[in-house]
Amino acid sequence: MQVITCALFALVSLPVSSTVSEADSCPAVCECSEWKTHTISCFDIDILPRFPASTETLWLFETSLSSVPADAFSSMVNISRIYISVDITLQRLERHSFYSLRKITHIEIRNAKSLTYIDPEAFKNLPNLKYLGIFNTGLTFFPDLSNIHSNDMNFILEIVDHPYITEIPTNSFRGITSDVLTVMLYGNGFREIQHHAFNGTKLDQVDLHRNKYLTKMDERAFAGTISGPMLLDVSLTGITTLPTTGMDTLRELKARNAWALKKLPPIKTFKHLTIANLTYPSHCCGFKNLKKKRGFLEYIICNLTAFYDQHHKRSVGPLRIPSLQGESVVETIPDQEPNDGGHRESQEDWTRGDFHGSLHYHAYFGGQPDEDVGFGETLKNPQEDTSQDFDSRYDYVVCEEGEEVSCAPVPDEFNPCEDIMGFGFLRVSVWFVSLLAVLGNVVVLLVLLTSHYKLSVSRFLMCHLAFADLCMGIYLLLIASVDLHTRAEYFNHAIDWQTGPGCGLAGFFTVFASELSVYTLTVITLERWYAITFAMRLDRKLHLHHAAAVMLGGWLFCLLLALLPLVGVSSYQKVSICLPMDTQSTVAQVYILSVLVLNILAFLVICACYFKIYCAVHNPHYRSGSKDTNIAKRMAVLIFTDFLCMAPISFYAMSAVLDRPLITVSNSKILLVLFYPLNSCANPFLYAIFTKAFRGDVFILLSKVGLCQQRAQLFRGQTVSSKGSSGTSQVRRDKDKVKKGGSGGQEEVPIHLKMCSGHTYHQAVCQQTNPEESQSLNT
Repeated sequence: MQVITCALFALVSLPVSSTVSEADSCPAVCECSEWKTHTISCFDIDILPRFPASTETLWLFETSLSSVPADAFSSMVNISRIYISVDITLQRLERHSFYSLRKITHIEIRNAKSLTYIDPEAFKNLPNLKYLGIFNTGLTFFPDLSNIHSNDMNFILEIVDHPYITEIPTNSFRGITSDVLTVMLYGNGFREIQHHAFNGTKLDQVDLHRNKYLTKMDERAFAGTISGPMLLDVSLTGITTLPTTGMDTLRELKARNAWALKKLPPIKTFKHLTIANLTYPSHCCGFKNLKKKRGFLEYIICNLTAFYDQHHKRSVGPLRIPSLQGESVVETIPDQEPNDGGHRESQEDWTRGDFHGSLHYHAYFGGQPDEDVGFGETLKNPQEDTSQDFDSRYDYVVCEEGEEVSCAPVPDEFNPCEDIMGFGFLRVSVWFVSLLAVLGNVVVLLVLLTSHYKLSVSRFLMCHLAFADLCMGIYLLLIASVDLHTRAEYFNHAIDWQTGPGCGLAGFFTVFASELSVYTLTVITLERWYAITFAMRLDRKLHLHHAAAVMLGGWLFCLLLALLPLVGVSSYQKVSICLPMDTQSTVAQVYILSVLVLNILAFLVICACYFKIYCAVHNPHYRSGSKDTNIAKRMAVLIFTDFLCMAPISFYAMSAVLDRPLITVSNSKILLVLFYPLNSCANPFLYAIFTKAFRGDVFILLSKVGLCQQRAQLFRGQTVSSKGSSGTSQVRRDKDKVKKGGSGGQEEVPIHLKMCSGHTYHQAVCQQTNPEESQSLNT
């Protein structure tokens, strides 16, 4: 009987032992060469086998699975890591694919390009999951991961290289973890992040870099977060603006090569920022003075608050603050992880008083918007003294001294941290100068174009000069208007202004105006010298069509010079005052040098012509030097104003060529306002308004509306008399030519010398020009 019992027991126990042995053994289709570490690797399988319960790490590589079914890994009670890589047939993660795996810490799915569906409960009840990575799949919608419910202290979610996911919807990360969450979402096809996308999370790091199609981040994208984010990376994205909500907790901002991000939220929003890696140097100017400076009243209040805190609330020593666990409030040290090597470091940071460094700080002290219900709201007890929350807010917002922000790239010499008009007196002066230039030249154009006189060469050239100087006035008005609009916040408008059409238009105006003005001044000076030098040669007299051809060439040349920086030869974007100072290429350097040389040559030609004119009108036999002195003074004024106008151009050109300011850009703006447009302000007066002929035109124009009738009649009488005298002189000169000399010609000379300043050259000028021309020439 005993033998039979033993035999039956052996028969019954044999299948069980066999089953247990099979369950603990490596599946035949997989490789278990690393079984010492309880690692199984399966290659090229299309059905998941039954894995040993003691398996800790599972690799599924180059498989041909169509889906991961429910409870596929439930038998592996010790599994901690699952890797699925390179499966071109995997399409679905079914409900409960990864369900209630108590020891799982890492799940990674990579290069499953056919994976298009993840069930909302595919990842469910994974309390120890630390890391979930989904790479390069065919997903078209952001996966629902709200049922993970991890309790890990720092959960990392990595969703990378999904070109077909176009948006991050509301509540995308709610329910993933009850503690700190790091989100790494780079290289996807995101175009938009919706409002409350990060609702209900304690964010540490949000990495959005390399999402080149991401252009819109909703203003409330971070609304509803319990705390954070502490780090935000939007590098290599197309984001145009950052949300204001959530920036107050930010400690590090990365926005490298984010060229569309031309404007940041108000600088006061970044209350705890310490590191900023940005795209544009001008943005760093905003953080330069972020550190708060207290007033006297704030100093007193903050000292009283600190004294009160020492006795009633908190200290920066081994203080314990409330944290939430379930529905109860317990006292814990922030960021403490039991049985972790980081416990000591975390506690040391806390004892050093790194209160702001704790993510729990913002939660405990109400660090979220009032309309959001979250971690901070749960802590507030209506029966407690609410002044505590107010005092803590005041202490850390008003009384916080702040930290210096480490920002890159640093502003360069061409773009210092200042407004367009760096000095207060320049901000006022530029309006006077620009309005004077605009109004003066508008008056000149109006009078000259409505004059009853026939358009002469002198008037024609004066009109071109007035138009060029008017363009300079418009440029100054543009600069002054933008300076007024961006006052004290230019760093936040610098990129929009310097890279936008406004700066290009202003730069075009200033280059075109300055070069056309210099060109026209040179032509006017040459015309005066020519008229005096060849006064006796009627066959060589300049006519209007000659002047028109010369000015047409000048217009084309000046338009070309002004257009070149708009098409890539140098650039108007280098400095805030929109001058072409970019010399990165050889072509740009040649362009700047050419402009410099041309302006210097023009100035030398003007000086030489005025010297020749002075020598021509100087009469060594005429003892009275008063007239010579007056002529010399007028010429000196003209040359001096030309020099003051062209000197700043030379300074700017040399600075650009050397790629280093000869004087600081701040000081060069003084030249820009006070000297650069000097010709535009002075030319209307020196060449037109101060001349007798122009005043006559003004009186005659006013007489048409019933004003200054007598003065206008007086000028009309002088004109008729001068024309009659000029005609009589011409007849007598013709008679003298017939008689081949004689006393008649000799007798008329003193009369003409008297009329024309006592100079023989001026006799011929007066005979050949109408009165208004001769008066303008005597300027």
